[in-house]
Amino acid sequence: MPKKGTTRAASPKKKSDGKDRLVILTGLSGSGKLSALKAFEDLGFYSVDNLPLELVPRFADLVRQSHEIDRAALVVDVREGMKLDAFPAILKEVRKVLDTRVVFLEATDEVLLRRFSETRRPHPLGRNDTVLQSIQRERKRLDPIRNVADVILDTTKFNVHELRTHINQQFDRGDTDQNLLVSSISFGFKNGVPPEADLVFDVRFLPNPHFIPEFRKETGLNPKVARYVKRFPQTKEFLDKTTDLMKFLLPFYVKEGKSYLTIAFGCTGGQHRSVAIAEEMKKRLEAAGYRVKTGHRDMPR
Repeated sequence: MPKKGTTRAASPKKKSDGKDRLVILTGLSGSGKLSALKAFEDLGFYSVDNLPLELVPRFADLVRQSHEIDRAALVVDVREGMKLDAFPAILKEVRKVLDTRVVFLEATDEVLLRRFSETRRPHPLGRNDTVLQSIQRERKRLDPIRNVADVILDTTKFNVHELRTHINQQFDRGDTDQNLLVSSISFGFKNGVPPEADLVFDVRFLPNPHFIPEFRKETGLNPKVARYVKRFPQTKEFLDKTTDLMKFLLPFYVKEGKSYLTIAFGCTGGQHRSVAIAEEMKKRLEAAGYRVKTGHRDMPR
């Protein structure tokens, strides 16, 4: 237990090599277990909150046999009540089946008190005691589990984003950027801006293929139309500057934990210019190492 007023960085007993099949998240109420679980889920872990302790060995065996679940994370905490006494023995049983790490989250009393005050949620043990008394009881109750943890993570100085970043650094297999899926979509302003768009670019300043008879019934997916749109100097300059902007922004979106980002390019009807630009942006961002898909809302199907 950290002394009051002090902080401590994570103290892993062993460094994660990314091969852990099962991560058991446990620790004090208010220390960030659910936020941590969401971070694991975004890393591709099959995530379960508050799985009954007696089902953990069976769950581990299912993960071991599954062809669809590569890695899993689950939360076990004080909500289990007196059953927690069996945790060390169950952990030994689970580790015979699956590579398993236990991550114990904690924080100082002062910070936990503030978090409960901000969220106005009752402490799981707080029906008859003050929040501080409940926190102290919980510390004692969880001490045997803390003693068998592989990683003890003090979240006193962490906000949600910093906690996510730390988990990514410890458990990501080196492809953090791949957790962000970028959608490069086209649309026509005459039909309104897509509500899902995070970033919107107006490409109506580019020459319009609609006024060329041979292109009028085509779309920006036609190679000839795409070449026409991209042959103008202003198109190249726009694409270069927008690509540079995206390369600047995307790592920050990843750092903030964003899983999806939609970039929308709009022209008048959503048939030619916006389609060609959205497709070209997909190629450029894929070349930069991002997962990208395209969508064309107003293009004829």
